[in-house]
Amino acid sequence: MKKALQKYAVVFLTASFILGTLLVFTGCGEKETASSGGKEIILNEVAHSIFYAPMYVAIEEGYFEDAGLDVTLVTGYGADKTMTALLTGEADIGFMGPETTIYTYQGGTEDYAVNFAQLTQRAGNFLVSRSPLEKFDYNQLNGCTVLGGRAGGMPEMVFEYILRKNGLDPSKDLIIDQSIEFGSTAAAFSGGQGDFTVEFEPSATALEQKGDGYVITSLGEDSGYVPYTVFSARKSYLEEHPDIIQAFTDALQKGMDYVAAHSPSEIAKVIQPQFAETDLETLVLIIERYHSQDTWKQNLIFEEDGFDLLQMILMDGEVISEESPYADLVNTSFAQNAVK
Repeated sequence: MKKALQKYAVVFLTASFILGTLLVFTGCGEKETASSGGKEIILNEVAHSIFYAPMYVAIEEGYFEDAGLDVTLVTGYGADKTMTALLTGEADIGFMGPETTIYTYQGGTEDYAVNFAQLTQRAGNFLVSRSPLEKFDYNQLNGCTVLGGRAGGMPEMVFEYILRKNGLDPSKDLIIDQSIEFGSTAAAFSGGQGDFTVEFEPSATALEQKGDGYVITSLGEDSGYVPYTVFSARKSYLEEHPDIIQAFTDALQKGMDYVAAHSPSEIAKVIQPQFAETDLETLVLIIERYHSQDTWKQNLIFEEDGFDLLQMILMDGEVISEESPYADLVNTSFAQNAVK
């Protein structure tokens, strides 16, 4: 397992810095300015998804601007790309699965990423089948092909964790196709690839609306509480700019508070500018789905028991062979200060 980790870390870091060099000249992902004036912050998100509603509320309600921050949102399209942007200085803050911070830490990165706020506490994706299944059981995946996620990424690791919980061996009992680029699995499924696919919103609902698939179970409900997506910054950035990180976290907490106190329809109206391609009725439906499964934390504190569970999932998946210290990779002081 240790050799597997080292191989993964070397591949990840090499790819990261090559990509980082390219990003200096080409930019990374799609950019959107959240506010004007104030201290400029580049925030790189792993994907642009309704799953991250509290962050978009903070943008659309002007909480970052009120905190004196000018936030430019960049979509990285994958945790590996978001981490690349963070390590190469293309981003000040990264929003991604915390597993990537463990990989780079164990890979020997000196100025490694530290997690300072946790947004989601459940998986945000759903298992979609080609036909409706009234009584789904994970044993029905035996011998089937499932369009999965990137090896080592949080979506794939949690899916494999659920499979093991249900008595399936991810490497033997089914075929998990990991060859499809992030964000393209829904199109591949519509085109006839795979028997099942694992999808985030709005892709899962879009497949249903087109009649190409049926949501049969929520991986968020099936996995239980896991620290799924977090905000991270380089260790040096946290040390040099604690005022910026605190202001950023304070604004995020206001977004969390808004989501906790408002209905899905109210939340949908606020974040609709972020998802112009999705009609309001569909947006409400998706937010209700996430809201009902207790997706978002009440606060942004990344607790140690969640970190321990994450490392257990990674060790069971044999992508790491040893644990990393919580005290090195998590700083809860900003999130604790943000709780009013």
